[in-house]
Parts: sequence; structure tokens; C-alpha cells
Amino acid sequence: MSVYLDHNATTPARACARQSALEAIDLSGNASSVHDYGRRAKAVLDHVRRQVADLAGVGSREVVFTSGGTEANNLALQAFGAMPLLVSAIEHPSVLNVRKDAQRVPVGADGCLDLAALEQLLAVNEGPKLVSVMAANNETGVIQPIEAIVALAHEHGALVHSDAVQAAGKMDGIWQQADLVTLSGHKLGGIQGAGALIVRKHVSLKAQMGGGGQELGMRPGTEALPAIAAFGAAAKDVVNDDRAGMASWRDALERELVSSAPEAVVLGGEAERLPNTLCIAHPRIDAETMVMSFDLAGVAISAGSACSSGKMAASHVATAMGYEGLARNAVRLSLGWSTTQEDCQRAAAVWKDFVTRFEERHRAA
Repeated sequence: MSVYLDHNATTPARACARQSALEAIDLSGNASSVHDYGRRAKAVLDHVRRQVADLAGVGSREVVFTSGGTEANNLALQAFGAMPLLVSAIEHPSVLNVRKDAQRVPVGADGCLDLAALEQLLAVNEGPKLVSVMAANNETGVIQPIEAIVALAHEHGALVHSDAVQAAGKMDGIWQQADLVTLSGHKLGGIQGAGALIVRKHVSLKAQMGGGGQELGMRPGTEALPAIAAFGAAAKDVVNDDRAGMASWRDALERELVSSAPEAVVLGGEAERLPNTLCIAHPRIDAETMVMSFDLAGVAISAGSACSSGKMAASHVATAMGYEGLARNAVRLSLGWSTTQEDCQRAAAVWKDFVTRFEERHRAA
């Protein structure tokens, strides 16, 4: 039986999300049409908008649906193209690669943003700026000090965008304080193809594409109703996830892995992390070998971000944290709503078996 521990890449669709998507598929109308078919589609869209707004702690009219997290990040950053942009060094590529003029703010060895460095950059050429810092890192799970970042940025007249794709549903509160927030349906247990940008009422956002007036004029194009419906169902159901149980299994798994390989390094292990994420590096085993070995044993894990067309590059997150020597060794195990304690125990056994065989081969050599 295979084990799936790559929920930060995408989470299997929840039963309620599947059902909502199927029901939306059966609706023939376009939500922009005024006839009965269109009105029924519009009613579903409005209902889902409220579900996502409830998850984000905002009003329905502050939710702009997109095709996913990448588009939402691009919309947020490109809409303020004339404004200086500060981004953390550990952001997802859909933030780091949007604007070449962005200044990177360093992080410490624990993976947390350097607030002193941010304040220094904010103080240079006082004036409107945009700060983009993810709520929690997709590779390490390290939670960023969003509350302090928002306070510091607002003190200097800057806006804050936060990619909360990983944080939403796994932690409460602080990511909701940003001026712009990115969400993604398939990270919650929806299906791929729907995301959202939360645009707070005080923020004026200009569409970056030409077209119709959908999404309050901020994102033209006919909405992908099935994916959006699944997004809403997942956003409602995610609050029932057992975060404490997930954290307990993750911690037990971490102890087992380190016990089997004491030289292994847990990236971000000293910081507050999401309850589902474990990033670990064995200094003598590269990530590609580890991922392939796990896969052959029926356990799916990953090396860094999944948005790299299947390529296993060195982790820019590990490098930014000062672990350049481990940047090609770090693997990520991420739990989700469908994970069981037995899945974690299976992963620990696979790691132990592989490390033992690795040590035996090297001793024989």
C-alpha cells in the first residue's frame, strides 16, 4: 500500500470537494449570464465566496478568485509594479520570479525573517512600498512573524502581501492581518484550478489582464466553477482537521528519523512550524536519491518546491538559511487530512532501512 506524504505540493481532494465539483459541473450556466442557468451558477459562486471569506476572516467582496496561488501572487505583485518591492529570501518561486527589481530580505538560521534587516530596507527612501512575506514556508513549515511584519510595514507606510497557501487551514489568525493574501484550493483538499487573492477594502487593485468585469473587475474571465466549488467545500471542511494529532505524528516521525541518523539536520526545527511539515537533510545522502528510494518503497515525499517541472534543484530556502552545504540534501515530508499514524510509522521504517543499508555499503567500501 502506498503512502502519500507530499501534501504541501497538493492535497488529495476531500469527498465534500469532489461532490461539490461534480454538482457544479452539472450546472450549465455562466455566472455572468442573467437567465436562470446563469443565476444558479452565480448563486454557487456567491456561496463559495462566503465560504472562502469565512476561512480568511474577511468580507465576501474582498475575495477575488483566480486560477490558483501562482496567479494570485502575480496579480498582487504586478498590480503595484511602480512601487518598490521587498520579498523574503525564502519565498515561493511565484513570488521570487515575478519582479526582477525586488529586494530580498534575509532570514536567520531558523528560517524566520530578519526584522532588523526589513526595517532598515523600509527606512531607505521613505515612501509607499510593498512587502511580500509568506505566512509559513512551503519547504520547512517555519511560521513567519506576520504580525510584527505588518506592524513594521504599516509604520513605514508600506502594504503587506502574504502568500498563505500553506498556512491557511493549518494555523489561525496572523496571516489574515496582511493587506493582500494568497490562497489556493488544492492545498486545502480542493481540486487544482482555483485560488484566491484576498484584497482588503482599503487596497486599490488594478486588473492585470483585459477582458470582462468578472471578480469586481480585478480578474477578468469566466470563473472555473467546479474548481471554485471544490475550493469552498474544502475551505469549510479544513477547520475540522486534527492539527494537534498531526503535529504529534510529525514530531514522533522526526524523532524516529533523527534517532536513525543522528547526523541529520532538521531545517527550521528550532522555530515555530506548521503542524504537518518536516524538512530534514542527511549530509551524506542527496535529496534525489532519498526521494527515489522512498518512492520505490511506496512512500511519496519531495525535495523542496513542487513547482519546478519535476526538476530537483538545490533548495534556495536551505541556502537562504545558511545551509548551503545541505541545499541538495533536504527532503520534505508533509502530512495532511488523509494521513494516518501508520503512514508516518511506515515512512520512519523506510528511512531507517535505507540509512542502514547506506551505512553498510559505505563500511563495506
